[in-house]
Amino acid sequence: MSHAALSSSDEPILLREDRGGIALLTLNRPDTRNALSASLIETLATTLSAIGTERNVRAVVLTGSGPAFCAGHDLREMASRRADPDRGRAFYRQTFDQCADMMQSVVNLPQPVIAAVNGAAAAAGCQLAASCDLVIAADNASFATPGVNIGLFCSAPMVALSRKVAANHALEMLLTGEPVSAARAHEIGLVNQVCANGDAVNVAVTMAHKIAAKSSHVQKIGKEAFYHQLTMNLADAYGYTSKVMADNMMARDAEEGISAFVEKRTPTWEDR
Repeated sequence: MSHAALSSSDEPILLREDRGGIALLTLNRPDTRNALSASLIETLATTLSAIGTERNVRAVVLTGSGPAFCAGHDLREMASRRADPDRGRAFYRQTFDQCADMMQSVVNLPQPVIAAVNGAAAAAGCQLAASCDLVIAADNASFATPGVNIGLFCSAPMVALSRKVAANHALEMLLTGEPVSAARAHEIGLVNQVCANGDAVNVAVTMAHKIAAKSSHVQKIGKEAFYHQLTMNLADAYGYTSKVMADNMMARDAEEGISAFVEKRTPTWEDR
């Protein structure tokens, strides 16, 4: 895969490695702690859009190069636009809108996405981790929404965070700006699993392979239904998911999976 956008060291700002049906994406701006510049947001969005059409990719692992996962938006880039005639308003609105679209593309991607968090995930970096379906964190990882410390409340990161953890935990992070450890993030439900420093990617890839062993067609149905029913009341959610399950029963892989269970054999998925 080619990468048009380059970092200051003339390296791609987003790396991709394919590991047997798993796309490993690495934010590659370690000199900025993988800050989300406008270019990196665009590159990540474009890459995710392409992956969504690739049937051979069954899961995605997202991580960061160097000692941090992602420090959030590139504040130096943001500050430089104060010199614009409108003091940067148009650039800020465009950047935040594009970032919101990119975060939603993670949720809307047909394939499951696992964040492998090494080091700090702050502000929009915490938002990116929380937007992923699953989160694996190294024991040195930390999560923070520290915007209040610089006069910029983490309103957009709040959207992903508040959908991942209970309201009181989200508000504590948002109002204090204090980082939480990987262990604490696991306690409040932001993180699925904590592992040794340096192992996050391998643990995430191992989990991704477990997911990839299932029918990708069924995984796509389930992921879409999961997020769709979250905003419904109880009765509507049951009505919606009952229809989803009835439709799912008509899939070839459901027929095969149930037959394999009854016949006590391993199913052969056709992803349809």
